[in-house]
Amino acid sequence: MPGVDPLAAARLAFGEVALPFVPELPGRGAGADMVGRAAGLLIDIPMDTHLGGYRLGSGRTRLMSRADGFLCADFDAVEEVIERSGSIGTRPARFAPGAKAAPVKLASIGPFTFAACVELPSGHKVLHDRGAWRDVVGSLGEGLARRADDLANRTGADVVVELDEPMIGSVIDGQIPPLTRLDVNRAIPVSEVAEALLAISSRVGRPLVLHSCGAPRWDLITRLSGYAVSMDVAGVGPGDYDALGGFLDGGGRLIAGVVPTMMPATALSADELAARLVAVVDRIGLSRKVFREQVIVSPTCGLAGAGDWAGRALALATRVADQLRHVD
Repeated sequence: MPGVDPLAAARLAFGEVALPFVPELPGRGAGADMVGRAAGLLIDIPMDTHLGGYRLGSGRTRLMSRADGFLCADFDAVEEVIERSGSIGTRPARFAPGAKAAPVKLASIGPFTFAACVELPSGHKVLHDRGAWRDVVGSLGEGLARRADDLANRTGADVVVELDEPMIGSVIDGQIPPLTRLDVNRAIPVSEVAEALLAISSRVGRPLVLHSCGAPRWDLITRLSGYAVSMDVAGVGPGDYDALGGFLDGGGRLIAGVVPTMMPATALSADELAARLVAVVDRIGLSRKVFREQVIVSPTCGLAGAGDWAGRALALATRVADQLRHVD
């Protein structure tokens, strides 16, 4: 989300949305962006800043304290918004009385995008050392389990954990640039990637979402039993229809990114965006009831650069979802 005020962002995140979330505010600087935020999540793996990026460190670093402070402020803001709405453990009043409580989503960088972005003390990416990235998997799983428990205790709500993995396809394909041409970052087999992500799911013990703005990796998704998938639906083409159809037909949950992350040059209506999603489902040949049972509508990716459009984008996603609930 844009801005630097956790309370203002939390009000939007718990306003016009079907899946309220803990906002990320990268505008606050190091330790608040997707990568740096991990410094407040990892257990027994220190992180520090280095030449404009991040590197594994030693001992307790200023970055870790900073990231932890940001996460605590974000949780405090979410807790305050829920308390002020009088909706601890229940849906806000706009939902039907007696409805099941809305969950809260906590997002984190995934272990493979982390490993592709963060350096070892040697200067190589964490990805370069199999033992190092496997340690990150275990540490991140433990840290997310603890933070999710804290969030659940504070809010009285179920917690959904999202792993943001925009670089996971490049990791699987061995396309992460190396420190030197002679010491490449080897591809990680999709079976090992899936095993690691399932290990995080097992440790967290809560619903998991895999998010990527890149082309969907069905070779990975089909191995991630129990994971919901968040993707930019605009990137789904005819070559994806069979795989997406099989995923939904098998009961998979989809967070369908359809609302632009930046204000479009021409106005978009909820009817128009809903029609795009209906057209995809119709081409696949699925029943439209999937919209009521298995699909949540969202922006295509993060809204940190969206400015005032961020709140409007979330409201538009809700209107699209309302339209889809009534399609036959």
